[in-house]
Amino acid sequence: DPAEAQGSVYYLNFKPEADEGWQALAKEYTELTGVPVQVVTAASGTYEETLTAEMDKSSMPTLFQCGNEASLATWGDYCLDLKDTDVYKEMNTDDFNLFGENGEVYCIAYCYESYGLIVNKALLEKAGHQEAITNFETLKKVAEDITARKDELGFSAFSSAGLDSSSSWRFSGHLTNLPLFYEFRDDNVTSQPATVTGKYLDNFKNIWDLYINNSTCAPSDLPSKTAGDSEAEFAQGKAVFFQNGSWEYNTLVNDLGMNADDLTMIPIYCGVEGEEKAGLCSGTENCWAVNSKASEDDIQATLDFMKWVVTSEEGTTMLAEQFGPCPFKSAKTPENVFFAQANDYITNGNYVVTWAFNYTPAVDEWRSAVVDALTQYTSGNADWSAVKTAF
Repeated sequence: DPAEAQGSVYYLNFKPEADEGWQALAKEYTELTGVPVQVVTAASGTYEETLTAEMDKSSMPTLFQCGNEASLATWGDYCLDLKDTDVYKEMNTDDFNLFGENGEVYCIAYCYESYGLIVNKALLEKAGHQEAITNFETLKKVAEDITARKDELGFSAFSSAGLDSSSSWRFSGHLTNLPLFYEFRDDNVTSQPATVTGKYLDNFKNIWDLYINNSTCAPSDLPSKTAGDSEAEFAQGKAVFFQNGSWEYNTLVNDLGMNADDLTMIPIYCGVEGEEKAGLCSGTENCWAVNSKASEDDIQATLDFMKWVVTSEEGTTMLAEQFGPCPFKSAKTPENVFFAQANDYITNGNYVVTWAFNYTPAVDEWRSAVVDALTQYTSGNADWSAVKTAF
């Protein structure tokens, strides 16, 4: 029986919420090909210890999750170089993959998340703005025009950039990514550097000043504004722009009743040269690795299964439903418009603004110092140098 020579697949899945989807795909593939596919899902928050235990058994996972440099340092010896595989050839970007020192493709991303400026297109049109926003200059022009007419329009440019702890991560984590990304891009930084220069901090100031001076409230009110305030202002049509991520879609559309057709997401522009070609800020730790210590038959069976997942009707449907945007040529457009937008930017050849904040040391302390400084600056109690020092 040829099926016997084809090996089998054992996937140790990372996301409990996708377990059902994976089990259904595994069953379907086995019915289709006769190849046994076993999916085991680690309990939330226990993936690394589950993986360590499973790798000690004689029937190790053939497909597993290895999503960041730290994980690669642990599991690199178990990662097959995927460079010449069919599944790797199906990818439409390398921006989310993890590589070895000699260019080996050790881990490939199967989905990603994005953030940027969520836009209420209906309000933008109501304000008479049809022109495309493609850089900081055009964003500033639109925002300041809306501010000048906010009484007659009945809405503001930006929802509140709240510095309450429920909201401040959007700025200490997500917004600081911009100056870090551009500095690291200039210097070809690929792992945590010992120091940063803050070369692009003026760009960070550009966008922060735009947020606080063209908002639903006075700058002095921002230190106490929450994530819920900002979200509600946007959902209730009190602001055109709302900095947040693809994960907001369900809340805005399904919980708060916004019309999906009115929504889009654009990059966060801050005045860096060439930013017209920027895409959304996107990243992931959802990456697959194939176990190089599995048998040749099992490796082949696993690679065949992966190719089927990213190209078949069944596989691409499940990926779009469960994971949103997937960096593969045959990926289906997700229902979530922010995901669809992220895919469009990549397809159109825009560069991905990758997640440089992953390199931040002592992340909680660093962010809280940045928030303190932003709070002082925004309240008018300190000048920008406080933010520069904290950064």
